[in-house]
Amino acid sequence: MPARAYWKGQIRLALVSIPVEVFPATSTAAKISFRQIHEPSGKPISYEKVVAGLGAIDTDDIVKGFEVSRSNYVLLDDEEIEAAKVESRKTLDLVQFVDAHEVDVFYYEKPYFVVPADDLAEQAYIVLREALRRAGKVGIGQISVRGRERLVSLKPCGRGLVLEVLRYADEVKKARAFFGEIGDEEPEGELLDLAATLIEKKSAPFKADQFHDRYVDALERLIEKKTKAKGERILEDVEEPDKGGRGNVIDLMAALRKSVGGGAKPEAKPAAASKAKSTAKTKAPAKAADKAPAKETAKPAAKTRKRA
Repeated sequence: MPARAYWKGQIRLALVSIPVEVFPATSTAAKISFRQIHEPSGKPISYEKVVAGLGAIDTDDIVKGFEVSRSNYVLLDDEEIEAAKVESRKTLDLVQFVDAHEVDVFYYEKPYFVVPADDLAEQAYIVLREALRRAGKVGIGQISVRGRERLVSLKPCGRGLVLEVLRYADEVKKARAFFGEIGDEEPEGELLDLAATLIEKKSAPFKADQFHDRYVDALERLIEKKTKAKGERILEDVEEPDKGGRGNVIDLMAALRKSVGGGAKPEAKPAAASKAKSTAKTKAPAKAADKAPAKETAKPAAKTRKRA
């Protein structure tokens, strides 16, 4: 378990308080980070905190300031900011319970693992976990972390609880500004059927370990090659995905048929076409038989006219 918790405090439900510790559920260890390097010397570039007219300063002299007018600031230290959030600083008060689907995906920001702080807290922790699971609800509350009050949700996950930091309403843009001009007409039935077939064909249980960041993989290979090449420049050709032309967009029906493996026509139509061919073959001899007697009766009539 990580040594440093993101937050320590109590989950409070009415008169029940559960001491917990909250740890990040995600990691950035897989990401590749770069440093800026001074190429002539090969040394990393460092950044200093400077003040115009004074030069470099001691970081202990830095405080937070809010600009109330041009070049006029109200200065606040960390203790003053934390003291302003007494109620939520060490307590997650579950003030509301909602169905999980009621919280739109846009509001979720980052997940954290919540664990009981000690053995005494475990029983109440388990009761809360199972009660949430039975009700199919998530708890909503607020906590104060690093000078900011965060909106959070709490829900069961396996043997534990997961806390998810949520965005406030004013942090989420209105979808209408982006989707408002998109048409809402009903697509053609066959197009929808083909799209549904394609979705069904590619449906499978989600397994995150089946996916990899291909950009990170490529960078790791490049770094390994560059290390062996002792600094030589390495440029590899990368195959660009086919972006497609305008024709691919227009001929949506053909593209969907090809995607589901039906060729130029959907699966139902070839069967109908073969049935039509079979019927045509059966009827053809009957038409020939009908024409034959007409030719035989026509010939004697022509001979009679010659004798006359």
